[in-house]
Amino acid sequence: MAELVAVVASTHHPFYYRASTSTGEERPPFADEWVRKVEAFRETLTRARPDVLVMVGSDHFHQFWLDNMPQFLIGKAPFYDANFYNEEREFGLPRLLLKGHEDLSAHLLREGLDAGFDLAFSNELRIDHSITCPIITLRPQNDLPIVPVYTNIFAPPLPRPKRFVQLGRTIRELVDSWPGDQRVAVIGTGHLSLELGGPRQFGPHGPDPEFDRKAVEWISSGDIEGCLSEVTLDSLWEPGNATHGFMDFMLMMGVAGEGRKADYVDTYDLFHTMEAYFTWYPSGGRS
Repeated sequence: MAELVAVVASTHHPFYYRASTSTGEERPPFADEWVRKVEAFRETLTRARPDVLVMVGSDHFHQFWLDNMPQFLIGKAPFYDANFYNEEREFGLPRLLLKGHEDLSAHLLREGLDAGFDLAFSNELRIDHSITCPIITLRPQNDLPIVPVYTNIFAPPLPRPKRFVQLGRTIRELVDSWPGDQRVAVIGTGHLSLELGGPRQFGPHGPDPEFDRKAVEWISSGDIEGCLSEVTLDSLWEPGNATHGFMDFMLMMGVAGEGRKADYVDTYDLFHTMEAYFTWYPSGGRS
């Protein structure tokens, strides 16, 4: 049977690649500390020695639009192209080709449907920075096959926070039941408080530091019920107009499990957003 060796959750700031590779006067003053934190975070995945990565992210209106917006989708292609032109232009992100893991994709899709999730799928999915940014930060050699899982956090009507948690729990069950003899890591990226295009986008910190503080506490302590008692689709508008991406963090809490404290927690205040990094080792070990 498969072994779930790591559950990893983080933000996915698209400027990390440019900041970390810039030199001289073009290198921002916060880059060195950011790189140090990301490299320490990367080691939490490396030491788990995964064979395949289940990657949870959200399409930023690149491939999905209002003519066809799945709530939850699993990619099941042999390869995935990434990134999109605007991501290359605006963020300096490189073109990537990611290998897929068709067997695990098929297992999650078939068993996920039977578990009560009407999952969409794509054999021609193109990947954007919600998945390529964690590849760049956590596995820059891009040498492991992936299973992309895309969620809708942008286009109402959205699934409610509880549904994200339920999907996370189901993904955990399906990885544990996969007959493949491989080591699996589940990696998901979302947001804490976030404002895009609004008056709070470029402030001295994230748009709602109090929400960020509570969010980090919920995630790091595994307090799913406490989180669900306060977080709703309506309340998520208050910390910033793009904070619904926090539901992908809630999905990852579902994968990790109720009351499961994170084995690794780190944050970095990047003047307009709080970056956050979490890792759980489900079996308690790292071998």
